[in-house]
Amino acid sequence: MSKESANKIIDKMLTEDKFSEWLGIQKVLVEEGHCILKMKIREEMVNGFGIAHGGIAFSFADSALAFSSNAYGRLSVALECSISFAVAVNVNDELICESKELSLTNRTGTYHIEISNQKNEKVAFFKGTVYRTSKEWNVK
Repeated sequence: MSKESANKIIDKMLTEDKFSEWLGIQKVLVEEGHCILKMKIREEMVNGFGIAHGGIAFSFADSALAFSSNAYGRLSVALECSISFAVAVNVNDELICESKELSLTNRTGTYHIEISNQKNEKVAFFKGTVYRTSKEWNVK
């Protein structure tokens, strides 16, 4: 599949993904098995401690997992995910998320995703495994 086709798939996903839209996710790079996204932390994303809610970083990484795994053209859905938080994330932090494929089979894909802030500090590490269905994305 071409990089152009991969981007069409992700654009289609983004138009239908209201939560990623609410997060303010923007794509920087999308290709098969790999993507880079960015977003900015807003006040409504913080928890009672005044730092970004862990679910924000998890959701950001989950979107990267979805985009990098679906860029092959086969509909893929998460099977298992985990995250580790390394550094607190604050309001106005600008985050970059990079998803890299670790393994790919006919049925599954496993990805490592790192989230960094504007200081280039690694703030979270995410590992996700997807199930690759037999359904193909239909984008023109």
